Order: sequence, then structure tokens, then C-alpha cells
Amino acid sequence: MDTDDATPKPSRGFLGRLFGSVTQSPAKGETAHTQDQAQEHEPPRKWWQRLNSGLARSSHALSQGLTDILTKRKIDRAVLDDLEDILIRADLGVATATHITHALSAQRHDTDISTDEVKTLIAHEIEEILTPYAKPLTIDTAQKPYVILVVGVNGSGKTTTIGKLAALFGAEGKKIVLAAGDTFRAAAIEQLQIWGERLGAHVIARAHGADAAGLAYDALIEAQAMNADVVLMDTAGRLHNRTELMAELEKIVRVMKKAIPSAPHAVLLVLDATVGQNALNQVEIFGKTAGVTGLVMTKLDGTARGGILVAIAAQFKLPIHFIGVGETMNDLEPFTAHDFAQAIIGASIESTDHDA
Repeated sequence: MDTDDATPKPSRGFLGRLFGSVTQSPAKGETAHTQDQAQEHEPPRKWWQRLNSGLARSSHALSQGLTDILTKRKIDRAVLDDLEDILIRADLGVATATHITHALSAQRHDTDISTDEVKTLIAHEIEEILTPYAKPLTIDTAQKPYVILVVGVNGSGKTTTIGKLAALFGAEGKKIVLAAGDTFRAAAIEQLQIWGERLGAHVIARAHGADAAGLAYDALIEAQAMNADVVLMDTAGRLHNRTELMAELEKIVRVMKKAIPSAPHAVLLVLDATVGQNALNQVEIFGKTAGVTGLVMTKLDGTARGGILVAIAAQFKLPIHFIGVGETMNDLEPFTAHDFAQAIIGASIESTDHDA
């Protein structure tokens, strides 16, 4: 089951501000009035605060390791080796860990250094690595409709991400079509229909168990007839090591090209941060199968493995469009290298350029 693809929850963050408050049916035993009251009295939380809080487990693991090896010690070979081990355990990747320790050695070898100084250097190096890949998801208006295929393993959060992207593009005045390509899960079809109703987006769906490739073809033809601006195509979650399921994904891409030869124009891989190093395998195999053009990483709030995003960027050099630290509308935001680098080393809000 795609556990992160939950029914959308109300929120008032960045995406929420773009298109207004999103409401949902009250839960059992709860009235719409009490829900509205809860929203009204809920104190606003800025994105930096959510990101910093979401990455707290990752930053704590890194900070604790640094504190254990650094207490105004000189940067010698033993310290550098320990530091490299800590960075690798933080899922930053061997290449990144080696790069950071070399940079530290070149700048501060055989000198006293504090934990905060090392953290500042690490944040700088992480930002340098990530900056080339922190790129917005831009719609090419020359391609109409602009077709976005969303892929990933079970539970990564594809359907929820599609709903949030539809909200973003709809707020820009674009005509959106949602294609319910996860035909294996009746709940996924229903979820996409709920998103469509709330956002005013047209949803193309078929019966549970229908051929996903056939739906993809129909969706593109219908979107062309409607003069839609953007098509967001959902797909069933599939393990990257299941060859028959990956072959089906290849088929979806092939069939899309029969309708629109240049489609899909973007292939977004939604990654669950909690899987750690396994995300590297997902990027590699989905990239070969579907031609991944950009990444969305979700669930950074549920793991101490947030550093894996740095390892992915260093190895695959793919654009990182969005990151998520929760399931509500305002918990998916455009990726910025500076914010991520500061949050993963546990920087305080006051030490950044953000407002308090």
C-alpha cells in the first residue's frame, strides 16, 4: 500500500497560500466547524521551521558524532578518518565524505577547531554540492500539454505529490489534467479524484485493474482535445527490482509517445528518504527504465538518513525539484541548497538569512 499517498489534509503553507485554504471531509466524530476552528487557531509555522524540525533526526545524528570526536582538537589524520566515518554513516556518501574531509584538511590541518566550525564547513561543502541541482520544475509552454510522469516505489508518496503539484500549477492559472494511472489501487484512483474535485482539475480514470498504458494514451489524447496545459500522470508503485513491473513502466512511456511523440516531457521520481542507501538503487534503475529527469524527496521528517539526498546529487547529478517534511499541503516546497545544508547540520533559525 502507498502509505504516504493519504487523503489530502488542510494546510496554509506555501502551496496553501498559492490557491487558498483546502478543506476536507471531517473525520469520524469531528464536525467541519471544529476542524475550521482548529485550523484558525493553529499557529503558523514557516517553512524553515518545518524543515529544521523535519531534519532534526538527521542533524542530531551528525552533530552527536562530531561532538564525540571534536573538543578543540587539532585536525590530524585520526580526526579526519573519524570524521569521514561519521559523514558516511550520515548517508552523505563516500565521495561526499572524502571531499569534505579533504577540504577540511586543506583549510585547517594541524590546527585547533571547534564542533561549530566543522559544522559550518560541512554546511558550506554540502551547499556547494547541491546548488547546481536545486532547480525549479519549469513548465515548457511550447509543449501543450506538458506531460509529467510520476514514478516511484510503493509508499513513496506519488499520489500526494501529484495533488500538491496540481495545486501549484493550478494556482498559476494552468489547466490541469490528472491521469489516475495507478490502476492497481482503487484507493489511489479515489484519492486522485478527490484532488481533482478540490482543485478544479479534470481527472481521467478507468476501472480498478484497467491497463495503465491504455489509460496513459487516452489521457494524453483527451488532454490535447481539452487544450490542457499540464498532464500529471500517476503510476502504480513498483519495486525497482521487479523486472516485470519495470517492463510495464517502459510500456507506459512507449505508449505515451504514440499519442505525443515528445512525451513525457518530465519524469519525476518520488523518493522516500527513510529508505536511505536503497534510494541510490531506485534512482539508477528508474532512470534507466523511465528516463528520470528530476527528483522529489519526501518523508525527510521521518528519518536520520536525510544526508542521502547529498549522495544522490553527487552521484547522479539530477535536478532536485521539491522536498517534503510531512503530508500536508504546506510540507512540500521547492528545494533550496542553502536551507537544506543549514538544516542538516542543525543551524538555528537566527544563524540563517531567514526571518525568525
